[in-house]
Amino acid sequence: MAEWVVDFLASPGSDNPQLAAALGFSDATFLGPIPFELDRLTPMAGPDQGRVAVPVPKEVWESDVRAMEHSFEEGWRPPPLLVSHRDGKYYLEDGNHRYETLRRNGATHAWTILLFSDEAERDQYLEGHGRTGDRPDADEIAPLQQTETSETPS
Repeated sequence: MAEWVVDFLASPGSDNPQLAAALGFSDATFLGPIPFELDRLTPMAGPDQGRVAVPVPKEVWESDVRAMEHSFEEGWRPPPLLVSHRDGKYYLEDGNHRYETLRRNGATHAWTILLFSDEAERDQYLEGHGRTGDRPDADEIAPLQQTETSETPS
């Protein structure tokens, strides 16, 4: 999973080589892909200056999201979002445009890969959420039938 995440982040589709490099030299570990509620995520990039860590000019943001919306309408299913878990919150590290596209198309959940600083943090998360593995329960998949992606890594 780590290799796929780093390769994807460095690709033109994600264009996030700084995060790819940071994760490539860390003890980060991942959980997923799992279905995750979009309302629980805190975007890190977008047109809302002062509310996001990486402000994007509104014209550029809207152009990118509209292009993804068109692709979505043509059958494209986005790769999983990359989300970090810190201080009890979920931060959208990669996939801010995909997140916005999904929301605009009525999705309530998205395939997500959770990022943890190490295995101990991941295991603590799993224990706190009644999980022992990294695959979703069958009832969690049902809301994703419209947003399922063929590009989800295994």
